[in-house]
Amino acid sequence: MPRMESRVKSEALSATLPADQYPLPKPARKAASLWRQIRFALSLAVLLLVIALAVVLIVIPKFTGSIPLTVLTSSMEPGFPPGTLIIVRPVEVDALVLGHVITYQMETGKRGVITHRIIAINTSAGERTFVTKGDNNGAADADAVLEAQVQGQLWYSVPLIGYVNSAVNGSNRAWLIPVAASLLFAYAGYEILVGVVAGVRKRRRGKRLGGTPIDSPAADSGVKVDERG
Repeated sequence: MPRMESRVKSEALSATLPADQYPLPKPARKAASLWRQIRFALSLAVLLLVIALAVVLIVIPKFTGSIPLTVLTSSMEPGFPPGTLIIVRPVEVDALVLGHVITYQMETGKRGVITHRIIAINTSAGERTFVTKGDNNGAADADAVLEAQVQGQLWYSVPLIGYVNSAVNGSNRAWLIPVAASLLFAYAGYEILVGVVAGVRKRRRGKRLGGTPIDSPAADSGVKVDERG
């Protein structure tokens, strides 16, 4: 009598399985599995973002001698709006030509810098000077740029990431991003471990159901499954 056997099997299962190991209804299992997948995907995405930031802000500048800077004004819009991260690499002044975007000191030897585009090059007494202008400005910069003022040429830029660069600038940069990456690696490992443990528990529940796969219709309905092949 199939119904009697199914009822007896269900009662025996209830008596032998702890409450926390009794199989959840199929919709609940699917929702829990979907939530785990979403959490893992988000964790992985954030981890990859932190790694990318570490490469852009630390690794590339360190090994190329480049400087990460943040655009603070609108003078180079629309190409480089405020908040854009620009990477400026060292350059031989003889290699600079019209159209290059350069970063130069506002005053020789001072820390303040400007990043504008070269619109003219003049030579006097064997030394070149550069006339620069912001793409969004109506007129050229008032003073010509001397060779000694040139700090480098724009290499590449990343929109909005300049705000992150400003937030982790200075001494914070050396430890903040590595620590954040380590924490995210640990969290990703935890999510993987949770998934493995959930899979093991799922298989064990299937065995306690007499070999019925935990996701099968038979496991949800209590229908007896013939295991004799």
